[in-house]
Amino acid sequence: MEAFLLSQLGVRGSWHPVGRGQACSYTPCNARHSPTTEIERAQNVRGTEADKPRPRGSLQTWLRGRDHLEAAGHVCILKDALDFESPSEISDFIKAESLEAAMALHLYRGGRLLPGHGIPFGIIFGGTDLNEDVKHGEKNKVMGKVLEEARFAVAFTESMKETAQRQWPHAKDKIYVQSQGIATVPNTTFNWNTFLQRSEINQSADNLHVFLLICGLRQVKDPLYLVDAFSEWHQEEPNIYMVIVGPEVDPVFTREVKAKVKRTAGVRLIGEIAQEDLHAVMKNCFAVVNSSVSEGMSAAILEAMDLEVPVLARNIPGNAAVVKHEVTGLLFSDPQEFVRLAKRLGGDPALEKQIVANGREYVRMYHSWQVERNTYGHLVRMLEGSSED
Repeated sequence: MEAFLLSQLGVRGSWHPVGRGQACSYTPCNARHSPTTEIERAQNVRGTEADKPRPRGSLQTWLRGRDHLEAAGHVCILKDALDFESPSEISDFIKAESLEAAMALHLYRGGRLLPGHGIPFGIIFGGTDLNEDVKHGEKNKVMGKVLEEARFAVAFTESMKETAQRQWPHAKDKIYVQSQGIATVPNTTFNWNTFLQRSEINQSADNLHVFLLICGLRQVKDPLYLVDAFSEWHQEEPNIYMVIVGPEVDPVFTREVKAKVKRTAGVRLIGEIAQEDLHAVMKNCFAVVNSSVSEGMSAAILEAMDLEVPVLARNIPGNAAVVKHEVTGLLFSDPQEFVRLAKRLGGDPALEKQIVANGREYVRMYHSWQVERNTYGHLVRMLEGSSED
């Protein structure tokens, strides 16, 4: 099943995200469907995009965008860019569904599918589009043409906006900055001891320090960056563990990660788990770790802050945009510095208390879910051609 209706909260239209890049397309719709909960949606979706491994952060952005659009009276039917093998298939899909507009997440992967079909569309920048794809001449050229036709583009940070403006000056007046909105709902029935058993950590939970690395298994997330240094630390202090949680995005790289983890003491690898369970795991761990080579804006970092869990993040622009060293988290530049900072955090309760309090306040102030909803409500009216905007 290549497209599926998630829910309908109004009668104005249907939004069909089509990408990893993910895109979502708009079509008038007169039928009303009963709303379902997120859990019910997941239970009812079999063999669809929900089963496909994809970058977690992209998925969360995608789902939040869907929820915001549904709140404005639209319907979301999710469609993966990889389902389309040619422009003609996109054209056929648009005609079959009588689509009137679209949105895509990731300027290259999703955005390149949308020009030339005669429908208005908007773009949400990912991270690799601005940090990696922009370095490749042909991709850069394609993305510039996408922005020429796009009604708007959304950047998570001012830095991302500046990067885009430098590359494509012609698009500067259509780029908006909207941080990711964050809302966390941990599963209240989650059993931490069961999770530890599943992770093959056979120690008392009272004496453990679990560092959680949340990422899809792909090279840009660099999940093996800290493994050797962490394993050496674990051999000194056997109650220290790193658990990597996330979907198998890149099959070849996944095999490499599994092989490395299998022969490395103190490191565990767990597959993708439900969002509510993941939030519960985050609340029980000692700290959340990010070791990515490149980030747009890490949802896991922001969720950890919202849950009052310390964050240790690799010092790259995307992370440094949300983590202020020793204020809202700790930034490291190499594996040895990570271990030093992690040990310091474990031995300094005052620092931990300060970081989690500041992190929680930062998310409350700058990553409001309601503000994000209002922004997307404004932008979608641009696609509808509203004279209000």
